[in-house]
Amino acid sequence: MNPFQRLARQPKVYQWMLGTGPLVERIDRALRRVSRDRFGALDLAGLPTIRATVPGRKTGLPRTCTLQVIPDGDRLLVVASNWARPDHPAWSANFLAADEVTVNQDGAQFSAAVRLLTGAARDQAWQHILAQWPNYQLAQNKVPTREFRLFELRTGSRGTGDPDRRGRA
Repeated sequence: MNPFQRLARQPKVYQWMLGTGPLVERIDRALRRVSRDRFGALDLAGLPTIRATVPGRKTGLPRTCTLQVIPDGDRLLVVASNWARPDHPAWSANFLAADEVTVNQDGAQFSAAVRLLTGAARDQAWQHILAQWPNYQLAQNKVPTREFRLFELRTGSRGTGDPDRRGRA
């Protein structure tokens, strides 16, 4: 674990980071521009990240964002925490509308089926996420009126064919 990651794992530091989320996002964009998209702020902190590209739900134009991920076997878990802001992040609405996203991770690019986790699957994933990154609970506690959306990204297929696979009825 590098020193930045150790620092980011400290609850008091993470609380401060939650309050400066927009600043961290600007720093991330600047670092990505300067490094030609090789690394960003979360990468410097040693956190597992991806760059996810998904069509915008309204425009269809590709939208790319940097997301922290929690590896879990053959899937990646993504938390729509939005730095503990009251609203869901815009990218999560695009994920809800998509069947598939393009993922760039550690120099590799691949397609992944995207699924909103609900019910018992969400509960189980949330426990795994908290075991890897307990500070997500601090963020959730700051916005108790909004349950964070949790997404699963899987490679290898477009999904199960189940019409409810995105967590919608």
